[in-house]
Parts: sequence; structure tokens; C-alpha cells
Amino acid sequence: MYDQPRANSSQTSMTFEQMLERVRYEGAYPTRERAAVAVRQVLAALGRQLTGKERVDLTQCLPVEAALALTASAPDGEPLPGWDFVKDLAARTSATPATARWDTGAVFAAVTRLAGPDLLARILHQLPDGYALLFGKAELRRPEPAAA
Repeated sequence: MYDQPRANSSQTSMTFEQMLERVRYEGAYPTRERAAVAVRQVLAALGRQLTGKERVDLTQCLPVEAALALTASAPDGEPLPGWDFVKDLAARTSATPATARWDTGAVFAAVTRLAGPDLLARILHQLPDGYALLFGKAELRRPEPAAA
């Protein structure tokens, strides 16, 4: 039997229009259309980084339109570190790295709210270094193996 899409089970669900308004506010975008462009571009880029259960669980937390943007592209073989994610987004969207970083922060603020702390922690654990700051969280260093 196939899994059927489930209703948004996050505690802080929102419609796509509410998500756009949140991103518009966070990013200080002049229009909802500009916020929608940022949402689609950033979520498509994030979708290329996430795999497995975290990708599925995040998709279920997002409004349908945002979930479709996240799943529009297949995951890349190896996820990019945080700053490389921003540079790749800038190159794909013909934006400056500063604009891509701004868009990422605005969209990830809404994603953080929708995902909740547990799923966000799992997502950050899956991704390489540099994403915590993009999600507005402290970047904790991962323990390094002892030298042999």
C-alpha cells in the first residue's frame, strides 16, 4: 500500500499564503510575489541537500506548494556545506551571495517554525557544517576523532 499524504502534523501549521507572509516579513520583501520566488528557490536548493526520513518528514510539515518546491529536484550525491549551499543558490538564481544568504535566512526562519525543534535537530545532524547559522541557530562544533 502506498503512503498517502498526511495532514500537516506540526504544531505550528500554516497555509502557503501564511508562509509567504512570514517570509515576506522576515525578508522585508516588497511583495508577496518576491517572497514566493525566494521560497521556491531556497526550498528547491534545500531539497537537493536532504535525503531519507528527514526529507519526508519536512515535506509533511510544509504547505503543499512549499513541499512541491522541496521535492522538485532529486537530492545531490553529496550535500554541500552551508556556505557552498549559499554560493550554489546564488549561481543558480543569478543572485549575489549576499542576496542568496538573505533569501535563505528568510525562508529557513519559516521552515524552522514549521519543522519544530526535533525535526530541525535531525535535519542539522544530517547536513554538513554551516547550516545551523543559516537556520538562525548556534553552530556547535562536532567532536573530532582523536589522532591515532
